[in-house]
Amino acid sequence: MVDYLKFDSQARDAIPADVHMISGSHDKQTSADVSNVGAFQLPDPAGKPGGACTSALLKVLYKDKHAVAPMSWVDTLQRMRTILRGMGYDQIPQLTSSRMIDVKSTMYIVPPNSTGRRRAVLVGINYIGQQGQLSGCHNDVHNIKDYLINVQGFKEQDMLILMDDGRSHEPTRDNILKSLKRVTEYSEPGDVVFFHYSGHGGQVRDTSGDEEDGYDETLIPVDFKRSGQIIDDLLSDVLVKSLKQGVTLTALMDCCHSGTVLDLPYRFDADGSDAMIRDEKMDFGKFLGSAQEVVGCLVCVYCIMSMLGDFM
Repeated sequence: MVDYLKFDSQARDAIPADVHMISGSHDKQTSADVSNVGAFQLPDPAGKPGGACTSALLKVLYKDKHAVAPMSWVDTLQRMRTILRGMGYDQIPQLTSSRMIDVKSTMYIVPPNSTGRRRAVLVGINYIGQQGQLSGCHNDVHNIKDYLINVQGFKEQDMLILMDDGRSHEPTRDNILKSLKRVTEYSEPGDVVFFHYSGHGGQVRDTSGDEEDGYDETLIPVDFKRSGQIIDDLLSDVLVKSLKQGVTLTALMDCCHSGTVLDLPYRFDADGSDAMIRDEKMDFGKFLGSAQEVVGCLVCVYCIMSMLGDFM
């Protein structure tokens, strides 16, 4: 039986920031079999433009460039699911987080009474000229940008925008990771970060042994054929683990296999549930380091300080 107090304490130690992620589908909701990494190709969008999750969220939260009345997390996700069904999609929107949330409480991107800086990294990839080309992901970025400025008080100069439109920064693997590193380095306690990804997502075989299904979830940058995909373990290292305590991050992941792409310990599904649950199989060791690594570090510190005479 899981000790919930211990679990919650480990979550706070492992992930200092307040992190929320809204995703468009469970990990198991897939559009292609990508287990053969060497032969990987972008999935066929089957005539759909991409960006369904983004469109659904904005229809729930935003009307005529104004915010709608505040609503709870559970109402937000359930309304998203209703809209997605009407668009012909069967995805189940999901909320994951670094803390246990009362999903009946008011949904927020900027915490009440927040006075810190607000920064955003917005990524939209249509994969122009590639197999599996999408058509709606650039629009998603423009629409999210407008929403953040008009409703949430973000400023355009505090946004990093990456799109394969020939004008913006290219959404290459290196540029995406550098943008995330930059926003974590700049953000201080009290600040707010919004990360939006609209494009293809995938899965590759897990080599670290921390995935129950044997696969890591991935984001697929525009140059994936040359530079590779961005696996969830790396996203966790670069973004989730690197944010300081007191920073609030909301991520909107509009891609396949996105349910656990940030590897967060708490989950709520818009499947009729009315409460968030703990991922009881969460491996906090990958955030905190294994016991052997911790002991090894302490031994090294002790030896070095002994040599310096601090323990003499």
